[in-house]
Amino acid sequence: MTTHEVPASLPTTLGALRASGWQSLPIKEELRRNAVRNISEGKPLFEGVMGYEDTVMPQLENALLAGHDVVFLGERGQAKTRMIRSLTNLLDEWMPIVAGSEINDDPYYPVSRHAKNAVADNGDNTPITWVHRSERFGEKLATPDTSISDLIGEVDPIKVAEGRYLSDELTLHYGLVPRTNRGIFAINELPDLSERIQVGLLNVLEERDVQIRGYKISLPIDVLLVASANPEDYTNRGRIITPLKDRFGSQIRTHYPLDVETEIAIIRQEARPASIGDVSVTMPDFMEHIIATFSQQARSSSHVNQRSGVSVRLSVSNYEILSANAVRRALRAGERTVAPRVSDLDALAASTGGKVEIESLEEGRESQILQQLISQAVLTVYKEMTAGVSMAEVVTAFEQGTIAHVGEDVPSADLIALLAQIPSLQTPVTVVTGGDTTPAVVASAVEFILEGLHLTRRLNKDASGARATYRSRSL
Repeated sequence: MTTHEVPASLPTTLGALRASGWQSLPIKEELRRNAVRNISEGKPLFEGVMGYEDTVMPQLENALLAGHDVVFLGERGQAKTRMIRSLTNLLDEWMPIVAGSEINDDPYYPVSRHAKNAVADNGDNTPITWVHRSERFGEKLATPDTSISDLIGEVDPIKVAEGRYLSDELTLHYGLVPRTNRGIFAINELPDLSERIQVGLLNVLEERDVQIRGYKISLPIDVLLVASANPEDYTNRGRIITPLKDRFGSQIRTHYPLDVETEIAIIRQEARPASIGDVSVTMPDFMEHIIATFSQQARSSSHVNQRSGVSVRLSVSNYEILSANAVRRALRAGERTVAPRVSDLDALAASTGGKVEIESLEEGRESQILQQLISQAVLTVYKEMTAGVSMAEVVTAFEQGTIAHVGEDVPSADLIALLAQIPSLQTPVTVVTGGDTTPAVVASAVEFILEGLHLTRRLNKDASGARATYRSRSL
């Protein structure tokens, strides 16, 4: 974690803090003020989340302006956790606390015994330290074994052994929620939290305090509580108890990218660099579109379990594995520049298997269904990119005896050589590549067009292992 150095210009005592004119604000007021600034200036609440500009973001802006605790409801891979963590960007960069406080005590309104004693004993000379906004965030992944002591707190036996009385507030070990006082606390997968533990959060959301082990103390903590949940969790793994749901001010439904362009933008943002070692990888636009279209179509396929969702991570993983397969092919062929081809799409079986649940009545049909989805994506992109381009002369060349071989062991030069044999192939290749003359991209475009002609039933394709042959349907 990055360590931020406190600016020397910030006050170091309570008296200096008062003299500086610093004002204390509740966490929700602070977030509201900074959200108002961003909205007024036309800035997004935070960077790196795409496709929510007209759907999720307006709802989140409303929730912040209303001062609501929020629960994000959506399937896996819909940026719920990223949005929650990014909320810290709306906090002030630095926040003063009483020095030594475990729960970020406000110097003006201390709540812990330690801070109250410090202010009472030292007055304006009370030492002040500053906390960076990145440290004002607490997070807990809800699991069935999560306890109240994890979230709220427990008696510290070591402090008791040191001679303090059990009734002494200083014997308490604060849990995650109090330690996030004056910050944002997030609970991921909230329905997985057992119902009796969820009850323990009711006071946090309504009375804004915590009670520990029956002690006659009340810690009026100040937190924004944000949670995430999968819709299916309401009835499957667990549920959010009704009183707790009622205390969240806003429930915001997230979704997957609504169009291919947004999916591609996310892929480009999230995927790791494709080039490895001395091999440079260029991902053609049409191959990116195939990856994104595959995910989009999987989300509407009756063969895919939609309850488990089709995460954007599928697109990112497929992009990375497609690039990796192209690199492996280049290393074997001794090439230094490579572009993924249609024949590389077979590698997606490994990156798709753990992220998509195929539903089939027949045993062993999963691979066939996967191949059908890939072919459907290729066909869709082919029709979009070659709309209005005549392929008649290309098909005629194959009817006159031309045969094309593709596969992992076929070098780019062999596919490019087809352009000399079939001059009419040049126009559709130029259209598909957007004028890119990089040999590896041109070779990929040639194979893409051949596969498109096969899927539109204008060429035959004989596949054998990692190789395939395209020929006329009349031969």
